[in-house]
Amino acid sequence: MDAAWLAAHRDEVVVADVRWYLDGRSGLEAYIERHLPGAVFVDLDQCLSGSPSAQNGRHPLPDAASFALAMASLGISNDSRVIGYDDDYGRVAARLVWLLRVTGHSASLLDGGMGAWPGPFESGRPSPVAGDFHLDHWPAHRFATAEDVKSAGLVMDARAPERYRGEVEPVDARAGHIPGARNAPTSENLDGRGYFKPPMALRALYEGLGAGDEISPVVYCGSGVTACHDLLALEMAGFKWGRLYAGSWSQWSGDPARDVETGP
Repeated sequence: MDAAWLAAHRDEVVVADVRWYLDGRSGLEAYIERHLPGAVFVDLDQCLSGSPSAQNGRHPLPDAASFALAMASLGISNDSRVIGYDDDYGRVAARLVWLLRVTGHSASLLDGGMGAWPGPFESGRPSPVAGDFHLDHWPAHRFATAEDVKSAGLVMDARAPERYRGEVEPVDARAGHIPGARNAPTSENLDGRGYFKPPMALRALYEGLGAGDEISPVVYCGSGVTACHDLLALEMAGFKWGRLYAGSWSQWSGDPARDVETGP
């Protein structure tokens, strides 16, 4: 969704600020200092993830009831339309947007992220009115386990090329990638200005990686967050049934019994 549309319809949607930083900076502090008017802050660790562990990864999927409770506390209802944004071209906010979309809720990314919004901005932390949000279970066919990954026909790694190749690993147990996975860095979803490429360009990109109308790719990243950026790009390109490996590299690499590949 572009900023012009949001400016014209701001009172009709729930705007969600989903800033989070791998380097330890506080997304909440950044939100309090400056955010889009009326936006609520969505804490990745508290609202969009379960408890981290070596067995489950850094951002495992929360249980459905916890997710629903978090959404309701933010003023999101089952009939809300949510526009998510961050300051990283949607790479973090994609987690919220994709989880809402696969559970049948209306949600979109602000194309271009926070930098696309011309102003005004607000500061502080308002208290939202609780919403009415219910979710009984996650749609199992949209998620993959580590065992599913082993037998998947197409696996994509959304991390930067140098992490995929195993040249650097800033946070997880081992460097490299899941054997057979193809690198689909989120940067390739974007044009030079940080906006999503047109659908046909995205389709050509993902067809080149092996995607097809009859293939359900499994996508992972470091901890199941930026992978959702690829999953939304796949949806834009017309590939409807991508699956998220929520445990991602943080889970896979933490088990020394699992094989790892390095290089291109």
